[in-house]
This record gives sequence, C-alpha cells and structure tokens, in this order.
Amino acid sequence: MKRTITDDLINWKSSTGRMPLLLHGARQVGKTHILREFGKEHYKNIAYVNLETDPIASTWFDDNIEPKRIIMLLEAHIKARIVPEDTLIIFDEVQSCERALTSLKYFNENAPQYHIAAAGSLLGVAIKREKYSFPVGNVDSKTLYPFTFEEFLWSQGEDILSEEIKAGFEANSPLHPSLHKKAAEIYKIYLIVGGMPASILEYTNTGSLVTVPGIQNRIINDYIADMAKYASDSEAIKIRAAYNSVPAQLAKENRKFQYKVIQKGGSRSIFGEAIDWLETAKVVNKCYNLTTPEVPLDVYKDFTSFKLYMSDTGLLTMTSRTPQEIILNLGEADNRFLGAIAENYVAQHFAAREKSLLYWRSDSKSGGQAEIDFVLQEGADVIPVEVKASERVASRSLSVFVKKYAPPYSIRISGKNFGFENGIKSVPLYAAFCI
Repeated sequence: MKRTITDDLINWKSSTGRMPLLLHGARQVGKTHILREFGKEHYKNIAYVNLETDPIASTWFDDNIEPKRIIMLLEAHIKARIVPEDTLIIFDEVQSCERALTSLKYFNENAPQYHIAAAGSLLGVAIKREKYSFPVGNVDSKTLYPFTFEEFLWSQGEDILSEEIKAGFEANSPLHPSLHKKAAEIYKIYLIVGGMPASILEYTNTGSLVTVPGIQNRIINDYIADMAKYASDSEAIKIRAAYNSVPAQLAKENRKFQYKVIQKGGSRSIFGEAIDWLETAKVVNKCYNLTTPEVPLDVYKDFTSFKLYMSDTGLLTMTSRTPQEIILNLGEADNRFLGAIAENYVAQHFAAREKSLLYWRSDSKSGGQAEIDFVLQEGADVIPVEVKASERVASRSLSVFVKKYAPPYSIRISGKNFGFENGIKSVPLYAAFCI
C-alpha cells in the first residue's frame, strides 16, 4: 500500500545530516509495514528486531549501549553482516525498551554511518512514566497517520482519479459529473472503512463492508489494552471513559468537549490527564477554540475549550453504531450525526497534513451565535473553513465571520463540486486531502 510518507523516508535516507529516524503514530497505523517495505525497496538488507516480543533483543540494552556492541549483538542475532549504506536497522516497538530509545543518541553521535529507524506507539505516554529521557536533538521524528482519502484511492487502484481531484482543486474547476459521482461514492465507503490498514486490507480483499466493523472492533480492543498497560488501573478507567464519550460529545449541537458528558460531575481535574493521554497516544485529535482569529493563530488558542475527534473516521462510524446504509445513502439521508462524521473526517485530514486544528465561536451578544468548524493560517492570512455533510450548504456562520474579519476568501467543504463564487472556494468532501 503506497503512502505519502515514503517520499520523506527517501529524503531521510539520502540526507547528509541524517540522524536515526523515530517513527511515531497510533497503534496499527502501519508503521512496521511501511518501514519494512521501505527497507526492501531501498536497501539490500534489513536488520529487524521487535523489542516488545523478542526478550533476548531487549536485554542487549540493559547495560552497555555503545553502538559497536549493539551492532555486534544484532549481527549475531540475524546471522548477517550489517553494512551501513546497505542495511536498514529497524528497532520496532521501541517504547517497550527505554534504553534502546536512549541508544539512538549514541548512534547519532558516535556511529552516524548506520541507517537506523525506530518505530513506536504510545512513545510520549510510555516515556513519561520511565526514568529515561527522550533523545532530543538526536533523532529525526516523523509521524504516520491513518490513511488519508488520497492514500485510500491509491489502495483501490484509483491513482488517476486522485490526480484528477488534485487538478480540479488547483484550478477551481468542476470535475466531470461522472468523476465527481465516482469520487463521492468512494468517499462514502471511506467513511465506513476508514484509514486503518487492517480495515482497508479487509475491504480490499473481500470487496465487502460486512466484516470491516469486526476488524475495527479488534483495533479498539488493542487501544483499550494499551490503556491498561501504560496507565494505572484508576487512570485506565478514566481514559477509557473519556475515549468512549467522543461519539456522544460530537453528537451535541455544540460539539465542544464537556467533562460532564463522561460522567455526572465530571471535571477537568478528574479527566484532564485522561484527555492528555489520549492526545499523546494519537488516538484522538484535539481542536482548540480561538479567542481571536488573528495571525499567528496558535497564540490565541483557548486551552480550556476544545473539541475531540477520533484519529480515524472509520472507528468513529463503527463506535457510534451509525448504520452503513445511512452513510451509503448520504445524499438522501437526513441524520444530524452525519455532520459530526464529516467534521471528524476533515479534522483527520488536517491532522495528517500537520495543520493546527482550530475553530472559532462567536459570542452570543449580537444576533445569536456563529461557529466556524476550522480556521486555517495561510501565511499572513486567516481562512475560515466550513464543513457540510451534503450538498445543502445554507449557513449564516460563514457570512458572520466574513463580515467581521474580511478574510481574502473562505473554504466550504461539502458534497458540491469544485468552484469559486462570492469569495467562497467550494471543495468536495473527497478533496479535503488537497487543502
């Protein structure tokens, strides 16, 4: 399965100032697979160890972590020579062996000729709880996210369609109705399947959506197991409760996260650390309210007011128990939660592009309240982004924002085709990856 991060890995390999690579990401987003495939494609050999499942390998780092010694042990373990330019060394599940993470510092300082990539889930969560520090300044950190819709198109052999979508976005030119309809239909399937590799593989192999929720449920169970493994019993209960509340949080007309939705009397002091855990584990995306939509946007975040979106929209569709037939009949469906699913989808794609997730909500002193789903910064410009789940795009919030702040243009993501009219750039939902 082709991923956009592959280009970053190629640049990393050829970089003259290359440092050990540390690949972050939620569990089961495909970190191990992408590193193995990259190694097969761009190196003669791979030296792979899983530090969670291989107890012998994890003991190498108990004492002396001098690179020469680690390389010697690794060669003996795989029974092959490790040639710096020809071998990709992969330390998988590095969060389970903190000394292995620390060793990356010494590989960078004392043995930079070796090409080392380490992959880990829950790195921030695990390291906080241990005495070993993160090798700041000695690793090149990258994050792998669930498949975007573009990557999903690639997985379905729709490379040409993805190029047509990008061309339409750049030119503000409507796609041919047949292509628009085709992309919109695949988008509906993506809302169900989501971006987790195992779910995509199940759908691709079977051509059916029936068994996909079972795969997604196993992924959720793995997340719950991690909560128990990397948190105390009392913390794990709070983390699980906070995570399970996300669909209900998004079902509210005001999607702002409220602790009382988790449990009666809930508060930041009770559940604040649980939310931080989920964000650090990269299983949720946090979208902050803006106090003032001015550049630079990030300095105007209200850290006490936010929305939480699931990191994968397919998992949201499954956990919310949204019937598949409602998603597949998106054009005719009149279901309020479809708006939440569309917002989650856009948040997932903005997060994958490493954009700050921010929204704006007006005060209610004059003429009622207005809310903009996302606000982006493009250079010195502030761009409001409105999300609609269908072709019905009537809304007063965008006009309120435009009248008050006069942005150079606005973006409306909806079921409509590409276009530009009255200062609004129309972007189809299936083209969110282009923004």
